[in-house]
Amino acid sequence: MTAAANPGMDADVFDAFLDQLHRYVRERLIPAERETIEGDRVPEPILREMRDMGLFGLTVPEEYGGAGLNVSQYARTVHALAYAAPAFRSIFSINVGMFATALKHGGTDAQKATWFPALVDGTIACFGLTEPGSGSDSAAMQTTARPDGSGGWVLNGTKRYITNAPQAGVALIMARTDKEALPRNAHVSAFLVPMDTPGVSTGSADKKMGQAGAQIADVILEDVHLPADALLGGETGKGFVYAMKSLDAGRISVGAASAGYARRALDTALRYATERKAFGEPIANFQLIQAMLADSEIEIYAAEAMMADVTARADAGESVLVKAAAFKVFASEMCGRVVDRVVQVHGGAGYLAEYDAERFFRDARIYRIYEGTTQILQLQVAKHILRAFAAQT
Repeated sequence: MTAAANPGMDADVFDAFLDQLHRYVRERLIPAERETIEGDRVPEPILREMRDMGLFGLTVPEEYGGAGLNVSQYARTVHALAYAAPAFRSIFSINVGMFATALKHGGTDAQKATWFPALVDGTIACFGLTEPGSGSDSAAMQTTARPDGSGGWVLNGTKRYITNAPQAGVALIMARTDKEALPRNAHVSAFLVPMDTPGVSTGSADKKMGQAGAQIADVILEDVHLPADALLGGETGKGFVYAMKSLDAGRISVGAASAGYARRALDTALRYATERKAFGEPIANFQLIQAMLADSEIEIYAAEAMMADVTARADAGESVLVKAAAFKVFASEMCGRVVDRVVQVHGGAGYLAEYDAERFFRDARIYRIYEGTTQILQLQVAKHILRAFAAQT
């Protein structure tokens, strides 16, 4: 059985919004990249503009003040924004992807009424699953939530590599509520944690290879007392299920971002190849340069076609766990190949910080790691297709 189809925003209204967004990316965000990179944070005026544009509540249902975008529209928006530096997508991506999805699928009416309007107003969210000793292996999770004796909960633990943690106003934290529970992962529950709750702190922003301006840090929970209604859905043992549903949205977002950033990198290479001359003519005239440009266009097109397919299926209510993973793997690996070619097209100049090519190369590397590494997602895809094959025989 499939869920009800999601029509999303009116198509004409969305197309007008996307046209406006394309102009904003090129006229406002790209010129602000240098300031964002040097300051390692999105400038406050940009944040205010993004809030005013409603970007922090794009996927929040309209009844809570959001734009109510469906998955296809959400992915196209991410694809458009990802043409600029990754920090601009990263700052709102948890809101409209993993956090909003988990809240939509698992939140109580009261939780939705509290947190959806907060997202629309621009409260920045973060998502706490990964820990120093556990990432893909949720069975090794050490963060605990124990009853406090009066209906509430006490959380202790540390979450690692948490996007937006230094700026976040709320976190969705996965914690162990049962030492062991069956079925597997039923020991994990999800909690809505305001970041100003006593006992919650963040570490210093981590120094990274790339994606300057998109900050990540540890979230530290020390005897954090939460009321009963902080438990997402009001039921224990469902946290991993909510996390997996929200990770489908996160993987689609990373895939869309990979395709959008690859498009930016290729456009930069096209410009350089037509302007740079060797042996008296533009290097774009050389067939081996053309081969790298053509291969990049072919692969970007394939990723964009995958994006259109997986998001249409999601909007039709189909389970896209396997296809979202496949899209994320292909698009992120594709982006890595494209940015590598872009450095090669630039030659020696591609190794210099003076040009954007080396930044694209560094920025793109994380796409193959977060929201599920390529290797973990290969295992996930294989497990599901083998299970489906066995069921047919």
